[in-house]
Amino acid sequence: MTARILVVDDVPANVKLLEARLRAEYYEVVTATDGYEALEIAENSNIDVILLDIMMPGLDGFEVCRRLKSRAATAHIPVILVTALDQDSDRITGLNFGADDFLTKPVNDLQLLARVKSLVRLKNLTDELRLRVATTRDVGLESILRLPTGNDAAKFSRVLLIDERPESIEKIKRILGEECSVDVENDPQAGFFKAVQGNHDCLIISSSFAGFDPLRICAQLRSLDNTRSLPIILVADMGEEPLIRRALELGINDYLVRPVNPNELLARLRTQLRRKAYHDGLRASVVKTYEMAVTDSLTGLHNRLYLETHLATLFKRAVERRRPLSILMTDIDRFKSINDTYGHDGGDEVLREFARRLRRNVRGSDLASRYGGEEFFIVMPDTDQTLASIVAERIRREVASTPFEINNTGTSVPMTISIGIASVLPDGDTVHNLMKRADDALYGAKSSGRNKVVSAAA
Repeated sequence: MTARILVVDDVPANVKLLEARLRAEYYEVVTATDGYEALEIAENSNIDVILLDIMMPGLDGFEVCRRLKSRAATAHIPVILVTALDQDSDRITGLNFGADDFLTKPVNDLQLLARVKSLVRLKNLTDELRLRVATTRDVGLESILRLPTGNDAAKFSRVLLIDERPESIEKIKRILGEECSVDVENDPQAGFFKAVQGNHDCLIISSSFAGFDPLRICAQLRSLDNTRSLPIILVADMGEEPLIRRALELGINDYLVRPVNPNELLARLRTQLRRKAYHDGLRASVVKTYEMAVTDSLTGLHNRLYLETHLATLFKRAVERRRPLSILMTDIDRFKSINDTYGHDGGDEVLREFARRLRRNVRGSDLASRYGGEEFFIVMPDTDQTLASIVAERIRREVASTPFEINNTGTSVPMTISIGIASVLPDGDTVHNLMKRADDALYGAKSSGRNKVVSAAA
């Protein structure tokens, strides 16, 4: 797994030592000797993980970390604080500033490389989500790509604790009780199913169970779609470094070593919840962007892009299975006069109401979409031309029987529609020819007096 690591330290010997260790694992290494240089490199280069010394002249590591996490361009870059300071208060201060981990000098090689590998994997996921957002929607991007700040992410969060030691359970519940809701499961198998079925924001799991390997749960959760991104914190015993290293390789997000420091547990939990909120926001933005890309904003129906993509799939399936498929091409008669008389706001009201009536008269398996302007398409899988004609006539009657309300004028306007129908031919048909036949049939309905349903010749 290759990545670019930024090493920041004002002592050249420390820089060279870390650089040698990382290059031996085929990482690309960039170096900086002070906080200002580190901030500039992080903002203007593609950095995957930052190893940051705390005791530096000018800007110390805490301040550099705070600035990195407060900027949208760098907030997503994982930061490991590397320092000779070994007090709990220093570690907790770093975590509260947004650091992802805290390593004490002299750094254990296995611990360092396992942590870097884990955070590179996390950074790759973040980058993929950021790229999807950045390439599909620029509006509000600055706010989307900023990590949440403060401790609000912990409020109202649900944490699942899997542990069989009563004294450990009580201590962790007591620590977390004021910040979040804690569900407890002392059976690891039951805990796995609760994690899969529940709606938890973080999982805390003990490393010690009688006759059960907790890493099996971590591996299984990482293999499932709905728990792949669930933050997992391992609570290990002193001396379990090999297990911790293996857990990080399997994809856990963080760990603590007993005895658990209450402030450190809270700080690490807040870090994971902030990052989860950030990733959830990115994913929601991607989903929303996709919906915007395939949905007509005025009517809420699918748009032409989605129609053309999905119709090709439905057509191929119908041909392969030799099943019927029909399409209705619909046009609102004399729609231009509505815009001329009542303005575009009035025309928009008519289009929205027509879309509502369309939804009421098609099945859930049918695809209703706005093709453009006042033209609409309905794709009807497993529907022959005879049944399609019945549905089309029902839609035509409903539109003609009830006038459309123009709310901004208090006026009711009678409307009619024309519909052209085409069905897939048994041999040698194409999507283009299918749509062309529907278009020709619609033209026939319009030219023969409107307010009609016309089927294309087989």
